[in-house]
Amino acid sequence: MSRSQKDRKVRSDSGKTFPSAAVPPHGFDFIEAIAQALRREYGGSPAAVKVVVRLTRANPRAVRNWFAANNGPSGENLVALLRHSDEVLETVLFLAGRHDLITARKLAGAREKLKAMLEMIDDLQGG
Repeated sequence: MSRSQKDRKVRSDSGKTFPSAAVPPHGFDFIEAIAQALRREYGGSPAAVKVVVRLTRANPRAVRNWFAANNGPSGENLVALLRHSDEVLETVLFLAGRHDLITARKLAGAREKLKAMLEMIDDLQGG
């Protein structure tokens, strides 16, 4: 037996509302942060959107929405972005509060650059 139309309430009469998902907790906005990281890594041109579409195999409209900060990537697409974009990786680590991993990653990169520079110096001195 179903209820009559009079028994159903479409809206609450109390005036209470649920917290909006549009307001990020603690002042960070995941969607905007990802959009900025994508623009830093790939630029803002239509060609950048095409590159990200190829990397993630996502719908072009969805990728344009990521760049415009209208929507964020799904979990599967976020993992694909993390695989290909250092900027997105650092942004996600920053949002997660994992500053130690960002530092460790940068330190490893600096170590590799230093090795390459030392090899160049050795080549120049030996040659």
